[in-house]
Amino acid sequence: MPSDTTRADGARLDFAGEMSYGDYLRLDAILGAQRPRSGDHNEMLFIVQHQASELWMKLALHELLAARERVREGDLSPAAKMLSRVARIMAQLNQSWDVLSTLTPAEYSAFRGALGSSSGFQSWQYRMLEFVLGNKNAVMMEPHRHRPDLLAPLERLHGEPSLYDEAVRLLARRGFALAPGCGERDWTQPRVFDDSVCEAWVSVYRDTAAHWDLYELAEKLVDLEDAFRQWRFRHATTVERIIGFKRGTGGTSGVGYLKRVLDAVLFPELWRARTFL
Repeated sequence: MPSDTTRADGARLDFAGEMSYGDYLRLDAILGAQRPRSGDHNEMLFIVQHQASELWMKLALHELLAARERVREGDLSPAAKMLSRVARIMAQLNQSWDVLSTLTPAEYSAFRGALGSSSGFQSWQYRMLEFVLGNKNAVMMEPHRHRPDLLAPLERLHGEPSLYDEAVRLLARRGFALAPGCGERDWTQPRVFDDSVCEAWVSVYRDTAAHWDLYELAEKLVDLEDAFRQWRFRHATTVERIIGFKRGTGGTSGVGYLKRVLDAVLFPELWRARTFL
């Protein structure tokens, strides 16, 4: 007869001294990280939603940084796969606002005071996402100046070429005539629209057979920004639904700030190129 430890269709049941599912995923630490401060029932939703978002952002950063390296090396097939994955991650993040939107203004008000001055504005991973995507602003590092362990990677990303910078540099290496300064510049500054870069992308789109990998990269970048815009829009809409136009807990203007950031365009030449096709 089978022993008591092997009766579940042959599955191992005794994990004394062995690594289990929970051990591998470190579930004790993850599931023990939800510590509501108010005692209100609905605060758990708020904590879980934001913690889950930070985990998805961690994966997005993992993929984007690897994709940037592949683009730098001109190895675009794996980069395209990584960018497709990030667009799907953004879709997951976007869906999460649907869950948070079940929180009513009265329910949020019941525990909002327990948040103190903490705010999503202070998410260092979100700031790293923006930096690797090219939306750079040195002021946004200030909330992390008291944490050298967080400030150092932010400063490093702030001073490096973004994913899109590497795509533009690749266009130059592939022989497209770009204006001086497009390939080498002050990486701490946001990229501004450049006609020569736009013309290069138009050429890629007009002859996809000759530039297939660049064409695929361009479309993956557009997919990514499309998903990123939707995420930011749903964020602004959800916040307006829950708190209206109150100031954010971190001191920002709340919905007003979130709506202003919707105007940021990450890959301007790729969007403008469509006008000329």
